[in-house]
Amino acid sequence: MSDRATFKVFLIQVRADNVASLHERECIMEVAGLGPDQVDFVNLATQPLGPEERYADADLVMIGGSASHSVVNDDPFTEELVATVRRIVDRRQPLLGSCWGHQFIARALGGEVVTDVARAEVGLVEVQATPAGRADPVFGALPERYPVLMGHHDHVVRLPAGCQELAFSGTCRNQAFTLEGHPVYGTQFHCELLPEQLVARLTMFRQYMPDDDEFEALKAAMRPTPDAGRIMGRLIDLIRDA
Repeated sequence: MSDRATFKVFLIQVRADNVASLHERECIMEVAGLGPDQVDFVNLATQPLGPEERYADADLVMIGGSASHSVVNDDPFTEELVATVRRIVDRRQPLLGSCWGHQFIARALGGEVVTDVARAEVGLVEVQATPAGRADPVFGALPERYPVLMGHHDHVVRLPAGCQELAFSGTCRNQAFTLEGHPVYGTQFHCELLPEQLVARLTMFRQYMPDDDEFEALKAAMRPTPDAGRIMGRLIDLIRDA
């Protein structure tokens, strides 16, 4: 394993709630094994993206989730973030999207995202690897089936040209993808969360699961998700070794 002590992540957040914004950063640091000085961030819900120099030298740019915004809608930052994603991809800078970030990368590169409450997934869900997933340098180390943590109403129905589906669930396709020939990945599931962290996140946003009995059932169904928890670390190590 490569030394991660000098690895730098720039996190693009879309979090209207400051508590959730901090929680997301803490989860990334815990799962990836990084320190606070290794994760810089900007929260587009409260501030502009700022100069490109701030993130141009990051080892990995990550776009996180959002409870207050939908990728299918345009926000004041949408046009600039689309252009930013395309520049990051063009210069082959490593890029990872989780949940909302996964959807936004797909949209920015020409894919299609829809709101579909009937296919919403919240809690523990099992996904299955595709043949491309089993051959991928990041996802290939995972088993054919593994549990992940979800919380979404929108999902990617069409991947951009050049992208490969890496995993799917019984409810939604395109649970993970990569852009062929580029260090670009997206996961519809929260690759930065541990089960107890998802429970904490959903406690902040009970609109995803307002029924008390359903929420208690979700908590009772939680179990470890070690394979999904390896994704960020494996990607970081591959970037370090490149």
